[in-house]
Amino acid sequence: MVQINDMLAPPPVKLPEDPAQGADPTLTSTAIAHPDSPLVWVCRAEDLLNSASTDEEKIQAYAFARTGYHRSLDRLRANGWKGWGPVPYSHEPNQGVLRAIASLALAAKLIGENNEYDRCRQMLSDADPASVAILLDK
Repeated sequence: MVQINDMLAPPPVKLPEDPAQGADPTLTSTAIAHPDSPLVWVCRAEDLLNSASTDEEKIQAYAFARTGYHRSLDRLRANGWKGWGPVPYSHEPNQGVLRAIASLALAAKLIGENNEYDRCRQMLSDADPASVAILLDK
């Protein structure tokens, strides 16, 4: 496949470290100290997505994933993202944001919200096509 370089595309977004970097993102105290951290919310969502057996746990996973997704959009926009353009998974500080988008896709699928799954999958593909295989097609 030939990849075309879009000269009008913005430069790749390379986020600074996540606000909770270096802290344990699974701790409630970290969430309280860094509610703006996508990593905090995605870790909570992923934990529930891996173990959810009740409808209540599925909805909690979705809520954590949705919060992580919105914190991710805030973070992207604050760092120059205009709603499109590359967000490379290979840049480690971007990984929490892309994981948050993927966790929302997975949580949406878990509760039968297939349009949201498709939208998030497309968003990941637009940001970094390789991230889809890493985060959704495991």
